[in-house]
Amino acid sequence: MRPLTDESPKPLIPIFQKPLITFALDHLISTEVNRFVINTHRHRELFQNFFASNEYAGFPVSVVHEPDLLETGGGIKNAEGQLGGDPFLTYSGDILTDINLQPLIDEHFRRGNDVTLALRHTGLASDVCLCEHRVVDIANRYGIAGNLDFANIAVWNSAVFQRIPPHKKISFIPVIADWIGQGGKIGGVVIDDGKWLNISSRTEYLEVHRAILRENWKPDFVKMQRWPERIAGSAIVEPGAQLRGCTVVGANSRVGAETVLEDTILWPNTDIASQSRLEACIVRSRKKVSGIHRNIDI
Repeated sequence: MRPLTDESPKPLIPIFQKPLITFALDHLISTEVNRFVINTHRHRELFQNFFASNEYAGFPVSVVHEPDLLETGGGIKNAEGQLGGDPFLTYSGDILTDINLQPLIDEHFRRGNDVTLALRHTGLASDVCLCEHRVVDIANRYGIAGNLDFANIAVWNSAVFQRIPPHKKISFIPVIADWIGQGGKIGGVVIDDGKWLNISSRTEYLEVHRAILRENWKPDFVKMQRWPERIAGSAIVEPGAQLRGCTVVGANSRVGAETVLEDTILWPNTDIASQSRLEACIVRSRKKVSGIHRNIDI
């Protein structure tokens, strides 16, 4: 998503004024998760500022840092000191979803699994094979074709920490594949209900906004009365400005007189000069823009 993420990590990008990571936290709180560990890499200081009080909605938050990217397996190991010996959930920072997590949690404990994966027919990949409640292959390690995609949410037992070497860059996929071959109880639950949106590109970021408006979608766990908020209460839109299509104006932003914005997203603290025209643009925080622009990130 660069250059959008040059100055802001993806989990902190706004979706109608609400940072992406807060959807995951609200979702987990709704399933009675009561403690969070945030794994960071780039822009650690922005996460530390965002969670300066070490809490979110009254629940404790710890921020751990990955100086070098360790991928999904190494990232789990990196948080071992904060997660301790209790079962825990992992939740990707680049998805927006309202799928029902309770069946996933219930399945994990009912069957005594080591790991339980949320699975879905996403149309993006099909690397997981589930048979009689067990994941029997992942990434075709054992030659069994899959028809399901990992939905980027899982429940883990702390036994996983013993299977990941410290300070090593490694995906969790070979860890799970090895575990399957060694008799591990790797479960899965297919969850095709609800909305599941992946945000890995500017195109997907823009489409998420369009889909939310088009479908009038608001997850039950989002308690903000005004969300989705298209124009922040602190924004200034001067007379004669036109906001067309799926346009969003961030907090403390100014849109000059006779400006036309179409399908354009302004992050907080932006300044758009009078008589400018922007179409399908994303303007990052603290940027000043003038003139005519189309389909670019500024």
